[in-house]
Order: sequence, then C-alpha cells, then structure tokens
Amino acid sequence: MKTIHQATALLAATLLAACGGSDNDDPPVTPPAATPQLKLSVTATEDFPGSYGSVGAYERLTGSISGEVDPKDPKNAVIQDLALAPVNARGMVEYSAEFVLLKPKDMAKAGGVLRYDAPNRGNILTMLNPTATPSDAVYLERGYVLLYSAWQGDVPKSSAARLTATVPVAKNADGSSITGPYRAELVPTAATPVMTLPGGVFNGTMIPYAPASLDNTQPGYSLTRRVNETDARQLVPASDWKFADCSATNAFPGTADGSKVCLKGGFDPKYLYELVYVAKDPKVMGVGLAALRDTVSFFRKATADSAGTANPLAGRITHAIGQGTSQSGNAMKTFLHLGFNQALDGGKVFDGMYAHVAARQTNINTRFAVPGGGGGLRTDHTAFGQTAPRGLAADYMDDVSGRQGGVMKRCTASNTCPRFFLGLSGTEFWQLQGSPVLTDAFGLRDLAQPDNARIYYYASTQHGGTGGTASIAYAPTRNVYPAGTVVHFTDTFRALFIALEDWVVRGTEPPASQVPRLADGTLARPDQLVFPAMKGLSWPVSGTATAIPDFSYLARYNGFPLLDFGPQYIAQDEAGIATLLPPYYTGRDYAILVPQVDPATGLTRAGIKSVEARAPLGTSIEFNYVATPGIVDLSNLTGSFIPFHTTEAARIAAGDTRPSLESLYGTQAGYVAAVTTAANQLVAERFLLQRDAELRIQQATATAVLP
Repeated sequence: MKTIHQATALLAATLLAACGGSDNDDPPVTPPAATPQLKLSVTATEDFPGSYGSVGAYERLTGSISGEVDPKDPKNAVIQDLALAPVNARGMVEYSAEFVLLKPKDMAKAGGVLRYDAPNRGNILTMLNPTATPSDAVYLERGYVLLYSAWQGDVPKSSAARLTATVPVAKNADGSSITGPYRAELVPTAATPVMTLPGGVFNGTMIPYAPASLDNTQPGYSLTRRVNETDARQLVPASDWKFADCSATNAFPGTADGSKVCLKGGFDPKYLYELVYVAKDPKVMGVGLAALRDTVSFFRKATADSAGTANPLAGRITHAIGQGTSQSGNAMKTFLHLGFNQALDGGKVFDGMYAHVAARQTNINTRFAVPGGGGGLRTDHTAFGQTAPRGLAADYMDDVSGRQGGVMKRCTASNTCPRFFLGLSGTEFWQLQGSPVLTDAFGLRDLAQPDNARIYYYASTQHGGTGGTASIAYAPTRNVYPAGTVVHFTDTFRALFIALEDWVVRGTEPPASQVPRLADGTLARPDQLVFPAMKGLSWPVSGTATAIPDFSYLARYNGFPLLDFGPQYIAQDEAGIATLLPPYYTGRDYAILVPQVDPATGLTRAGIKSVEARAPLGTSIEFNYVATPGIVDLSNLTGSFIPFHTTEAARIAAGDTRPSLESLYGTQAGYVAAVTTAANQLVAERFLLQRDAELRIQQATATAVLP
C-alpha cells in the first residue's frame, strides 16, 4: 500500500508533467507497473437438475472472462510470439475465454474443492450428467465446484455447447502479416474432391491458417501423397491442386478459398496427403495457457474482478484440482511443463492434476501451432507432441537427444508442483508413444517417478469408450476385428479422482503407481509378445453371424523418431519456430515398449485390472488393424474384442487355446460370483467406488452369459 506522501508525490508529478514542466531538478516519479485486469461476465444462470445429498441443489453459470497478459512479466516469457502481439493502451495483451461453472446454490455447503476440466477441442467431454451416469453424482454430493473454461485459440464457435477462446494474432512491428512454413496432413476417409484445412484426423474442424498467397506455384508450396507414412512421397503437380472449394460442383479448379484444397480427380482414401505452404498471421496460442492460469486463479482466490463484480465463489475454495482427458490432458501436462502452474502471485494454480489417457503434450506454443491436432501410426506421425520431454522428474535425462529436464522441472524450481496423476490406456503405448514416461530413452531401465506423482495404467483398454459388450461394433470393411474393448476405465478414473482429492485435501496417500515394468517382464518390446490362439468365432453384423478372422499378431506400433524441425525450434519446450517442414529424421529413435500379455488369456499382465479384466468374457486387445487393403496401420484409438467360446467342446473344436466361459465359471451363478469377488477386491484396493461395484454386480446378474 502506498503512503500518503508517495501518493501525493505521484499525483503532483503527474500534474506537472501534464503542464509541461517541473519546478525543481528532482527526477520524475515512475508510476508503478500496471496490474493485468480481469473482468467476469455471467450471461446466464440456470438450475442444474437434481439434488445432491446434504449439498442440495446446483446451478449452472455460463459466461466469459476477459483478461490481460503482461508481456513484460517473466512468468509469461515462455509464450511464443507474445512480444509480437498487439497491446492495449495499458501495454497489455488481451484475451477472452468462455466458461461454464457448476456450483452449489448455497455456497456455504460447498466442499472447498474447485475441479477444472479442460475442454477437448472446445468440447466439454466430462460435463456431468448424473441422470445418464448416476455415479457421477459423487462429485456433487461432495460439494465440488466444477469449472470448464476455454484454453484453445483455434476452436470455431460451431455450436453453442463449444467453448472458445480468443487469442491475439502476432504481427510484424510495422503491422504487416508474419508469414512462415506450415505443414498439414490431409487424410480422406472417403473419395472427395476437396479437403478442409488445417488437416489431420481431428483438426479439420479447427480454424485454419490462411496461405500467404493462393498461388501454389511459388516456392514453399507442395502437395504430396503416399500410401503409408514410411513410403516415398509422390509429388502432385501444382497444376492439379488449388486452394479452392469445389464441393458444390465437384469440378476442378473450383472457387478460390484459402481454407480448402481442391484436387483434380479428387482425394483417394488409400493415400495420405501432405501439404506444405507459406501461412500467414500466426495466433499467439500460448496466451490460452496464461488465460487458463489466470481464470482458475481468479475463481479460486479473488473477491471480485477489476470492475468490482463479485466472484461467485469468493471465500469458499480451499483447493483446486485440474483434469484433462486425451488432447486436453496433454494440454494440462504442457501447462505444467511450461511453468503455468505458478500463479501471478507466486503460489500454485492447481494443488492436484490428473492427466487422463494423455501420453503426449499439446502443440500450443509454436508459431502456427495447431493445439487440436492428433494422430497415430499413419497420421500426423511427426507433428504432434513429439519433442517435449516424456519423463516427469525435474532431473530426467533424455539420452537420445541429450536434453535434460522433465515435465516437472519448472514447477520444481518455483515450488509449485501439484500432486500429479497420469493415466494411461493401452492405446497410449501402441499409438501414442507412451512408454518413455516409464523407462529411459533407450528402454533399458525403469524410471523412478517423483514422490508427488503416480502413474496408473488401465490394463487391456483402448483410449476411450464405455466398455462392456454392448460397446463392441464390427464393421469388417473398416477394422479387421470387432472394434472396442469390453474392459474399460471409467469406473477406475472416478475412484482415482476421489483418491487424488483425498491426497490433496487430507494428505491421504493414494494407491501406488500401477504400471508395467521391465524389471518384472510386464513391459516388453512389441516383437516379444506371444498371444494365445483365438479361433473359430463369429460376431453379429446386421443380424447375421459373421466370422471373425483368426487372430494374427502383426506387431504394428507407432515408432518415436528424434526429429529436427530447424534451428529456431525449441525442442525441449516444443516451442519456437519450425522451419524444416517436413521435419528432418536424425536417424535416432526412442525405444517403444508395450504391456506384456498373459499367454493364456491374451489380457495384459500389469496395471489396474477392472472387473471386466478380472472376470473376463473374452480378450480385450489394445489395438486393431485397418481393414483397407494396402494400408499398414492400426485403427485410430481403437482396440479389439475376441470373445471366449462358451463351451469347452466349442473351444477345443476351434483350436482356441484360451479358456472357455464354461471352464472359467461353470454356470451363470459362477460368473456372478466372480464379478462380485472382483468388484469387492477393487473397492478394497481403492480402484472402484462401492456404488460402481454394486452396479457391476447388478449388470452381471442381468446379463445371461451361461446357462
């Protein structure tokens, strides 16, 4: 607080300066640095359905945060191109972010925990719906406040439910457009005359970067095609493609359009297309991480915003836990890695953090970043989350690249690390290069994890989905085997989140990490896996029994090459400017390992085994194969399910070496008893809530498996 003398001196100096002079030779008084302003706007308040234990009714607030980022604050120095963003009269860079808030109507009944769920490409994946998923009510019964706030600056407002953030565009000092190389992969799933930018499996719905020129004959522009990632690129002549829209007429060259590419003869789904061009007007995407930092800090700590509008949570939040799933989980790891868990006041933003099915990081802090990207073996293999450190510990050493320092290096230095959970499905090992978080870069030794971190592997699961036999679908022209895994992790996640709350709020140690390891042989190189024979089975397709091909293990997985994006790229932070596109392969690779399987059942040996893995109805496999001839790829983020034969006689006749349901359980009552035992064990281990255990037992009782 300023003294009266300081305030009077400042006022006098200001008045004298305004009059054009001074009456003495004293040096001028320097005004204090401006404090970034933040303003809250609540546009709607509505009742949320239901009443939740002693907490009672909830309400849903919808609105936006308008804030500022100080480009001179060292806490923001890591943001790529922040110095090139326009500033307002206060010298601040502006942003806005939409949010949704679920809170008890009576905040006196709130439990003190603010849970932030990061939207995935603007979508609220985990918006609670206790009507559809009654177990989700556990969070509201505990008095949680739930916040969903945008962080990603390339999300279009394509629906009212999508949360968007507005971040600035970087410009040259004279106000002209910044230009530079940009690369996209165009992945058609069906024959089409036109593809929408920015490309990739997921980000076709993101706001693209416009080309600096629509003239594709200029240097720096090319379109190539190849069947598989490792095949040689075939150049498509510039005369055969244009930045244009030909969707209405299917006629090349179409109408000029910088957001689309029209190809003469159309795009063929058997090819992977790679587009390189000179883009303009890069967004300062990293501002989205600062917006997230300051938004959560406001709701957690502030009494009111800069205009005096009251914080609806003021005085009621004691702890904050952040969560992200898949792409948004990668973003939470990036948030932590780049130092944003240090709030502007020096304290922590999040006391706890759960990065769920999140093996990578998010490409948000490079010039021409595309945070909505993603991919697997064939697609976006070299451009998403590939260079930032995979180890968690501050002293992690990457022996392949020679770089030092893991995800927690910055927060360790500032003493702002949260208690951290990382959750991995099987897909993270096979397609998303997950194993380097568990081993050294060469895959020769297990890593010791920090004391404030736990890693949980959900055994025999794919990247998403609800699990259960009803979730399995079979389209033989798309996937070789029935798609999906009966084994799931939704119940496990719920129980672990409560365990994280207990650790953060009450200091109760959570369950130990549950991961495959080199030391006990449960983590292995892909060519070391030996699956049991799985033969002679069928699956209903359109009401008809369709034969499932006998299982054949092909050991396909996504490798992890060390790439060179050019001298202006900061690989340690996945920041900077990529000037080598496509990137240069250095000839060095990180080791990729995968969970070892049980030779009797084909289910994986390590990790948290949910009810469906402890009382299985078949083999849930953590990958599937694309059925399209000529394409060597894993089905994107998809597993497989090969059921057990019902009887011993059928199993023996087919030559299937796995157990039959009859041999495992004997009768339906035996199956229910096995499910009951598994559920009770998981509750005791704190990997299942009691309400979910009861639901699984009820489902087993209602599902006829055996006579």
